[in-house]
Amino acid sequence: MLTWSWSVKIIMEQQQLRLVVGISGASGGIYGIRALTILKKCSMNIESHLIVTRNALITLQQELKMSKQSVYELADVVHFPQDIGASVASGSYPTLGMLIAPCSIRTMSEISSGMTSSLISRVADVMLKERRRLVLMIRETPLHLGHLRTMVKLTEFGAVIMPPVPAYYTHPKTIDDVICYTVARALSLFGIDTDISPTWLGIRDRTHDNIMKLN
Repeated sequence: MLTWSWSVKIIMEQQQLRLVVGISGASGGIYGIRALTILKKCSMNIESHLIVTRNALITLQQELKMSKQSVYELADVVHFPQDIGASVASGSYPTLGMLIAPCSIRTMSEISSGMTSSLISRVADVMLKERRRLVLMIRETPLHLGHLRTMVKLTEFGAVIMPPVPAYYTHPKTIDDVICYTVARALSLFGIDTDISPTWLGIRDRTHDNIMKLN
């Protein structure tokens, strides 16, 4: 079986690296937007392929006051959500994988069922069948048992479930710091180095000694 690491090795030998970014209608469209802006600045020259749903455009307008055109301009290539004939809908089209940020419960459920009624779920299905990386930033809380079981099922299929959980050890000063770090961590799962998420090197000895004394 061709593992994800071997798939990436083969793809990275191609001249152009590509990542599909899906934005669903869940709250938190800023995660997808930041993924696109970070990829534009990335020194690895990643070509971004955007799929944004109609509900996502409504949410982005409400939360960020972004027009459809301003969203499209952030991507290198835009695919419309009902274009099942798009290049990324085929497993023969090489990509590093797909990040759905945010991923709504509806989108998650559609992917897990294998019902590819839209391009975003079709491409996600392609990533799973081709053993490529699929990262789902599930944006929902609290979660009931059906949600959790669906996440387990997708994990068994090979997807990575990554809720946008903030990290505080980086000492963020703004909300955008939190968002950018979370997105950078998601992109690192594809082997994309953004220079945004620092490598954890452990707690400093002095702090560690103080903690040990308290215990």
